[in-house]
Amino acid sequence: MVVGMVAGTLSSDSELPVVVTTGEPAGIGPELMLMLAAQGILPAGTVAIGDPDMLRQRAAALGLSVTVIECSPGEYPSGTHGLPVWPVALNEPATPGVLNPANADYVLATLALAVDACQKGQAAAMVTAPLHKGVIIEGGHPAFTGHTEWLRDACGVDEVVMMLATDTALHAASPSWQGGGDLRVALVTTHLPLRNVADAITFERVTRISRLLAADLQRQFGIAQPRIAVCGLNPHAGEDGHLGREELDVIIPALDALRAEGMDILGPLPADTLFTPRHLAGVDAVLAMYHDQGLAVLKYAGFGQAANITLGLPLVRTSVDHGTALDLAGRGVADPGSLNVAIALARRLAARRLSAEI
Repeated sequence: MVVGMVAGTLSSDSELPVVVTTGEPAGIGPELMLMLAAQGILPAGTVAIGDPDMLRQRAAALGLSVTVIECSPGEYPSGTHGLPVWPVALNEPATPGVLNPANADYVLATLALAVDACQKGQAAAMVTAPLHKGVIIEGGHPAFTGHTEWLRDACGVDEVVMMLATDTALHAASPSWQGGGDLRVALVTTHLPLRNVADAITFERVTRISRLLAADLQRQFGIAQPRIAVCGLNPHAGEDGHLGREELDVIIPALDALRAEGMDILGPLPADTLFTPRHLAGVDAVLAMYHDQGLAVLKYAGFGQAANITLGLPLVRTSVDHGTALDLAGRGVADPGSLNVAIALARRLAARRLSAEI
C-alpha cells in the first residue's frame, strides 16, 4: 500500500531503486535511514526494507519528522521526501539496544527480499545496514558467519571478496596516496577465528581471490590494469621462513603464478610497513590475509566515511563500515555518513555495470 503517494513501476534499469535493508532492529540501522530521510539527504530512488511500524515508532521516539511510505516490491513512491519502505514484519517488537533472537529470521528475510528484487530486475543494487552475527546464530542459524558469506550462498556463487574502501577511493579510478585515507582493502579470509586463518591461506584461495579482486576492479571501478599489493601473513612477511613458512610455501608461489598470467601484483610485503605512502604509491588495492590485518588500518584512515563492497556477486551489494552500535541505538547520535556513502556507491557501481553490459 502506498500512502498519500503515486505508485508506479520503474520503467528502465537506470531508474530502478537501490534497496537498503535496515539491519538489526535493535541497532542503529533503522535510525540511520530515518536520519538521512529527515535531513533531506536520502539519495533519490532509495527504498528501505524493514518493518514500517518499527520505523514509524523509532522516528517518533527520536523526534524525527519522516513520512514512512509502504509500497510493494517492484513499486516506488514518487513526489515525496519521505522514506519509501518495502515491508517485512518483525517477529516481535524491537527495543533499541536490546537484542532479541526471535527477530533473527526477520533480519534474514529482509536480505532475501533484497536479493530477490535484484535478481528479478526490481532493484538496481542492494545496501545492507549492520546486523548482529551472534543474535542470528542464537536465533537458530548456527552456521551463519556474516552478510558476505550469506550473500555468496544466496546467489549461488563459489567465492566472493570482501573489500572496504574510503570515500575518496570510491570516487577515483586510482587513488593517489597523500598520507591520508585513500584506501581500498580486500581480504583473503573474512570472518574466521584467528587460530583458523593460517590453515585457510591456500594457493588456490589466494589465486582465486586475487583474480576476483582484479576482475571487479576492472569491471566496477574502471581500472584497466589494477596494481594490487599483497600483505604477508606473518610478521616481516615471514622473514625468509624464520617467522613462519606460509609466505614461502603458499603466498609467494601463488603470486608468482598470478604474475605469469599478467597480473600486476606486488608482495608479499610486511603488513606493518605496506600501509605507508612509499609502498602505496600507484597501488589500486591492498589484499590483506585476514580481517583485522587490513581493516584496522582502513577504519583508522576513514571510519564513518567508508563502505564495504562484496565483489564477485551477480548483483551490486555495498554496506556500511561499522557494526550495530547497540550502545548508541535509540539515542539519535549515530553518524549516517557511512550509510550515505554506501548508498551513493551502490548507485554508481550499478550504473557502471549497466554501461559495461550495453
